[in-house]
Amino acid sequence: MILILNGQPTDTSATTITELLDEQNIAADGTAVAVSEQVVPRSQWETTPLTEGAAVEILTAVQGG
Repeated sequence: MILILNGQPTDTSATTITELLDEQNIAADGTAVAVSEQVVPRSQWETTPLTEGAAVEILTAVQGG
């Protein structure tokens, strides 16, 4: 399946946000995810389905100044 991940087409076998983060080696701590411009609470990552062509934005907090 092809998703638009942070603005780039990405081929993935992930069907949920949790699977996508695991596949991309992104830690959940300090991470926010939006699907189709809607922020998805962490409590719903395991049950939020991803569909062909979905626009997914993954943001991670960065420490420093």
